[in-house]
Amino acid sequence: MFVSTSLVFGLMRSLGVFFVEFVQYFEESAQAISWISSIGLAAQQFFSPLGAALCNAYNTRPVVMTGGFLSGLGLILASQATCLVHLYLTMGVISGLGWGLVFTPMVATVMANFTHRRALALGLGFSSIGLSSFAFNPLFQLLVETYAWRGALLILGGLSLNIMACGALIRPECRSKGPAKLDSQSRLTCSDMLQRVSSYLEVSLLCERPYLTYTLGVTLFNFGYFVPYFHLVAHSRHVGFSEYGAAFIMSAAGVTDIFGRIVSGWFSDLGHFRVIHLLILWTVLAGVFIMLLPVSSLMGSYSALMVISLLYGFCSGALTSMVFAVVPMIMGVERMMGGLGLLQLIESCGGLLGTPLSGNYVASFMVAGSFVLLGSLTMTTLPHFFSCTDPPPPKRPVLIDNSDALRLELAQKNCCSSEMNHQAVEQTKR
Repeated sequence: MFVSTSLVFGLMRSLGVFFVEFVQYFEESAQAISWISSIGLAAQQFFSPLGAALCNAYNTRPVVMTGGFLSGLGLILASQATCLVHLYLTMGVISGLGWGLVFTPMVATVMANFTHRRALALGLGFSSIGLSSFAFNPLFQLLVETYAWRGALLILGGLSLNIMACGALIRPECRSKGPAKLDSQSRLTCSDMLQRVSSYLEVSLLCERPYLTYTLGVTLFNFGYFVPYFHLVAHSRHVGFSEYGAAFIMSAAGVTDIFGRIVSGWFSDLGHFRVIHLLILWTVLAGVFIMLLPVSSLMGSYSALMVISLLYGFCSGALTSMVFAVVPMIMGVERMMGGLGLLQLIESCGGLLGTPLSGNYVASFMVAGSFVLLGSLTMTTLPHFFSCTDPPPPKRPVLIDNSDALRLELAQKNCCSSEMNHQAVEQTKR
């Protein structure tokens, strides 16, 4: 998970190095170029339910390996692009599809295999995002200067193929073989197929209030979470700080992001506080620091802006581990794979619409922080939120599809007919 997440979100965060090259080569506006990363992020979120459903239907290992192949293939094909539409389809759709088949199954696999120290395991796995974001920017710049943007994308495509090795290391799941078909009457109908697809996607979670409340809260987080990553550097340069000084602020925030993920996971596993309460603590602090970012920069103090950025980076990293650590408590471990996919799909609208909230940087930070605080307030309406102990996690509802019912009915009929035949034989003998 550490390596695969660095090659998914760490790579996505660092693709801005190529934007200047794309603007100059294709002679397009920066807004048109920015759709490449937006399509990639949207595709990753949109195809997450597909990855979860395929893992539930088949196995996690081949799904992640396929996602690694597609993510590398998209970047390799992007190195041969001759127009902007090619980049939309390759880096956006194909690589985004691959990222969607990798991230959610990897996170669900780690959460399913760790019970006592789950939050720490997630924090260690997610720490690679901040580390790779800090390291990939100068690496990508060096590749572009040495091999131009086509050669750099070709190398990144080969680098992304290492996700296939990560997928191959996933322990295969033991699955029991399904019962053999009795006859042609036991074939699945259209409704049976829809029922099975619905169970793979865990659509029944959309009818449960705790899941809907939690999903709404996370979606509100997403409206404000990504705003500093896109606007902080530009805002810092707008208020008069140097180009390198503004870039260093974001890099420093990425370093504290790493420590926030690990420390929050370690502290959560100590068991002194409920995970949902720690999540609210980190989100409230993150929302406040987002709103303080433009205030500190408008004062003209580089030191004040640096301190607030470091605190924001720590809190934003800390809340990420908690968001996923709470998921098994909301839906149960059995439904975690499909539930994570649906959560990623729904929260994607917040990530996409949150960045262009306002053309004014100060207003954007204020609105973004307000959305994060609103998401925290929404979380307080979860059942048993003010309890000192965690409620028992819900279990998957037991559903019997029509094919199983048909097999049971046929077995009962066969049993009854055999008993009747036996009674007839006994009467004949008498």
